[in-house]
Amino acid sequence: MDKVAPGAAGEAASAMAAAAQAAAEAAAANGPMFGVLDIVLLAGMAGFGIYWVYFRGSSKAQPPPSKGYTMQPTLIAPKANENSFITKMKASGKNIVVFYGSQTGTAEEFALRLVKEAARYGMKALYPADPEECEMEELSKLSEINNSLVIFCMATYGEGDPTDNASAFYEWLKTEEPDLTGVNYAVFGLGNKTYEHFNSMGKFFDKRLEELGATRVVEAGVGDDDGNMEEDFLTWKDSLWPAVLDFFGLEMNLQEISMRQYRLETPDVPSEKLFTGEIARLRAYQTQRPPFDAKNPFLAQVTAWRELHKGGERSCMHIELDISNSKLRYDAGDHVAVYPVNDPVLVNRFGELLSVDLDTPISLINIDDQSTKKHPFPCPCTYRTALSHYLDITSNPRTHVLKELAEHTANFEEKQKLLMMASSSLEGKELYQQWVLQDNRSLLHILEDLPSCKPSLDLVCELLTRLQSRYYSISSSSKLHPESVHITAVLLKYTTPTGRINKGVATTWLASKKPESDQTTHQIPIFIRKSQFRLPARHQTPVIMIGPGTGVAPFRGFVQERLKAKNDGKPVGDTVLFFGCRKKNEDFLYEEEFQESINEGLLTLHTAFSREEPDKKVYVTHLLKEHGEYIWRILGEENGHLYVCGDARNMARDVHDIIIEICSKYGQMSASEAQAFVKKLETQRRYSADVWS
Repeated sequence: MDKVAPGAAGEAASAMAAAAQAAAEAAAANGPMFGVLDIVLLAGMAGFGIYWVYFRGSSKAQPPPSKGYTMQPTLIAPKANENSFITKMKASGKNIVVFYGSQTGTAEEFALRLVKEAARYGMKALYPADPEECEMEELSKLSEINNSLVIFCMATYGEGDPTDNASAFYEWLKTEEPDLTGVNYAVFGLGNKTYEHFNSMGKFFDKRLEELGATRVVEAGVGDDDGNMEEDFLTWKDSLWPAVLDFFGLEMNLQEISMRQYRLETPDVPSEKLFTGEIARLRAYQTQRPPFDAKNPFLAQVTAWRELHKGGERSCMHIELDISNSKLRYDAGDHVAVYPVNDPVLVNRFGELLSVDLDTPISLINIDDQSTKKHPFPCPCTYRTALSHYLDITSNPRTHVLKELAEHTANFEEKQKLLMMASSSLEGKELYQQWVLQDNRSLLHILEDLPSCKPSLDLVCELLTRLQSRYYSISSSSKLHPESVHITAVLLKYTTPTGRINKGVATTWLASKKPESDQTTHQIPIFIRKSQFRLPARHQTPVIMIGPGTGVAPFRGFVQERLKAKNDGKPVGDTVLFFGCRKKNEDFLYEEEFQESINEGLLTLHTAFSREEPDKKVYVTHLLKEHGEYIWRILGEENGHLYVCGDARNMARDVHDIIIEICSKYGQMSASEAQAFVKKLETQRRYSADVWS
């Protein structure tokens, strides 16, 4: 119990006695107000109060109060320091911690590789740490550990934003001023040069840590996903460890160690105790409970599925998902994330090639007791569930995977080929670039093409990265469709240089979800990701939307929202859409809907058809130049908003350059002034982009 100050105790006792006396006097003066029983009760209460303060426990020494804690009415005491990475490092004798900010899993994968490699150099690293699950305020205490080092693998997401799991740490580091003197660090940033804010998170953490007094051990690494991220990482990693050894005055002493991080168990558990695709909670899909998010997706029923293309060999799907019982809310411009399932034909091939019963229950358990990540994916489950729901079986494997596969390859030539590609030699890098990346081989393809390569399936499950959710720009407005989310997606299918047919994981799965009257309804695990891609608050503000192909998806929602406002009698400003596709009669998405909006007097539509005439290709960029004077009037004189959605590598970059040219020409600015003007538009969120590469 917390002690009460003597002065406060005296005041409390005096107050009680005074209250009793006042009651007695009041009773004497006003007989009907208090009876004898009332006075007795009040006097008893006062006496009890005096006893409680002065005499209770006086015969027994009281224990000292708990320092820094107050008693809480909980049934189970919380675990102390369960998120303290410093405590874990000290307890396990480790001196390196690797944090990752990851949206798609690549940064987490790189972090794990660094942890494993640290052991080869005689150092001990804590299992890759998620900033969201750690007490990052402890960073300054890292100096208490001798020869300690913190490594950050930080990806940049969207338009220069931190990843979801690193956002809180980013905000804390940006706004607070912790003293990081004595903290040694290294940073590897992951990004894509097609985006304007390339690697902004890697650059931020590298600069900010130095500003706060930390010591940079090696120059920051920069990974470009538009180029060769793997080669960028290997180049930086090859410079990291020699720099670390030199910084701490250690000698190079490479050790041969097992690179396995998980051990296999084959549990004997009833089927209801096995995960069957749930993301975090067992049987979460049988007993759905809000709130729904990335770790607890909502099973949305497919209520509508239709083909949008009117001809040609390609396919584009319009899918509507029921969210009426989910409490999920969205705005036009938000994204819906879908958890896909791998093609069962590919999944079965693993069982065939490695002679394994895929329905065998397994559990992969982390050999590092200090790690908060006990399993690489939800366990226990079957091999089939892991390969179907949890593992990315179609991506190109990275070089460290090839090195592991080589250890399980019997044929000498096949083994040397894998080892060559896993090496840092120029010849090895060129072979990896050609045979894996350009020929687009997955790990499954490698097992097919190198028949003597026979790793255990549990090793394959450890080497494969997690299957990630796919994000789609929502193509509806909640103002018109509050209980459904619409998706617009092109079915991905292409032939690789080896002659194989590769299919998009998510779109192939979505294509199989077309409702049939004689079949059970289909459900899709989803969650909503909020976006900054928003219509202006005032309906009167004019907007220009640029969205070729499926880039038109969010603008369908924008048009729906502004048309509803207009039909509700609200004044609505200019609503202009620049749309492009190949042929008007084949892939003009939502043509009839947009025509209705034109007929209602809301929408102005400019279309570009790139394959309509064999000798004349017209793109949206051509139309922008033609309407440059109008675009300037909207942006420069009427405070309008401009939106771009679609391909980041070419289209979005070209549009950005054209808008600068338009502002320079019609706004009578120099090139540098026009660039500054467009930059200001972006800062004010009057120039917004929702792009991908």
